[in-house]
Amino acid sequence: MIDTPYLLFLGDAPDKLAAKVAQGIRDWRPEYALGQFRMEGCKADMGLTDMTLAEARAAGCKTLVIGVANRGGVISQSWKKVLIAALEEGFDLASGLHNLLRNEPDLAAVAKATGRKLHDVRVPSVAYPIANGVKRTGKRMLAVGTDCSIGKMYTALCIDKEMRARGAKATFRATGQTGILITGDGVPLDAVVADFMAGSVEWLTPDNDPDHWDLIEGQGSLFHVSYSGVTMALVHGGQPDALILCHEPGREHMRGLPDYQLPSLEALRDMALALARVANPACVVVGCAINTQKMTDDAALAYCAEIEAQMGLPTVDPFRHGAARLVDAMLAI
Repeated sequence: MIDTPYLLFLGDAPDKLAAKVAQGIRDWRPEYALGQFRMEGCKADMGLTDMTLAEARAAGCKTLVIGVANRGGVISQSWKKVLIAALEEGFDLASGLHNLLRNEPDLAAVAKATGRKLHDVRVPSVAYPIANGVKRTGKRMLAVGTDCSIGKMYTALCIDKEMRARGAKATFRATGQTGILITGDGVPLDAVVADFMAGSVEWLTPDNDPDHWDLIEGQGSLFHVSYSGVTMALVHGGQPDALILCHEPGREHMRGLPDYQLPSLEALRDMALALARVANPACVVVGCAINTQKMTDDAALAYCAEIEAQMGLPTVDPFRHGAARLVDAMLAI
């Protein structure tokens, strides 16, 4: 187990979205997030108290969590001085990057010398099976997006919060490093060997009560040429009964791919539904979740209303407006 509370390390993140791990922890486990550490040039800000390592230790922080999710998931050499100093100050380190803390000789040596722990949460800990496509009892929802880092995890967590408030049976199923750090459990899907990815999602969402919903955290996008493989594993391994389409207006291109434009919600609906029905012919699209964080309240409501009229589906920003209408649509199927 990773000791809490956390000091969230934002490093030299070039923008807020690059620090999405820290953002997720701050929003969904605020009791864990006591402060933030930003290096010179950092453009991200979680609105937490900026702390030195010594101040954070005095405040009770026990683990420095790398809150940055950069392209390729690498530990930047520019971070090393801070990470080593944190170990020497008495912090454990936690990371969800592909580049493992334990594989960095200098970090491993200092951790051993100081008796501190290195937590790599993006490491599969189970011998996952190959998917068999056998229908499982219970129900499943999968959030799919027009792009990566667009609000799929937030959508699933908002639905989980609403269903729990109603006393409905539901479990949020984390499939990425941020979700795992928030809930303490899940499958680091993009670190699973490709042949076993869909099987790991089957393992994560086993047979359950007929009225129980697994709320599966989406990853990547079927239209993102870098990350579409992990999305396919979720679509087929998850066998969703319900799909929710996620989108953020205003993006000029797919994240990290300036030559690729985002697909329309209609294109996402048609492709995701066709692929989902390979594994579950009864799958339906039940709603749209819009990430309106960069819009005013009035503009957000107007945009959601426009999309609802366009798509004929209940449309909300579940983090801003609540997920009640999305849950109503799920429970109606």
